[in-house]
Amino acid sequence: MNPKIKESSEIKVIGLSAKIKRHEQHKIVALWKQFMPRKHELETLASEELIAIQVFSLQKNGEPKEEFEIWACAEVTDFKTMPQNLKSFTIPSGKYAVFLHKGTNARLTYENIMSKWLENSGYLIDDRPHFQVMGETYENGSPDSEEDFYVPIRLIKN
Repeated sequence: MNPKIKESSEIKVIGLSAKIKRHEQHKIVALWKQFMPRKHELETLASEELIAIQVFSLQKNGEPKEEFEIWACAEVTDFKTMPQNLKSFTIPSGKYAVFLHKGTNARLTYENIMSKWLENSGYLIDDRPHFQVMGETYENGSPDSEEDFYVPIRLIKN
C-alpha cells in the first residue's frame, strides 16, 4: 500500500445524506439510487466524478461513534443553484493519504489501510471526512472497478 500524500483544497459538493450505523451498509446503495437520477439537476458540476463521503463523530477516547453520516454527491463549483431537497456540504481542505482501490471489497481495502499502513506511516487519522472519488474507471459491482480512497491524515507530533 503506497498512497499518494496529497494536500487538498476544500471541495464543494451537492447531494443527499443519511445517518447510518456500521451494520447498515445496505442504506448506502439506497442513497445512491435516490441521488443518481437527480445528478443532472446540478447546474454547476465541476466534473462527472461521483463522491461518497463518510462523516464520523469521535467519542472522547478518539474512536468513531457507532452512527455516522454518509453522502452520495458530486463536486460543484458553487452553491448558487440548489436543486430542491438536495443539500450542500464542503469537504474541508487538508492533507490526505490517497489510495487506489480496485475491485468490489472496499471494506478489506479500508481495513488494510487502518491496520497495516497507518501504524507505520508516521501519520494519525485526522478528524475530517473520509471520501471516495469515483471517476472514469469506476464500474459499480465490477471486479475491474477503480476508485480513490481519501483518508484524512495529520503528522504524528514528537
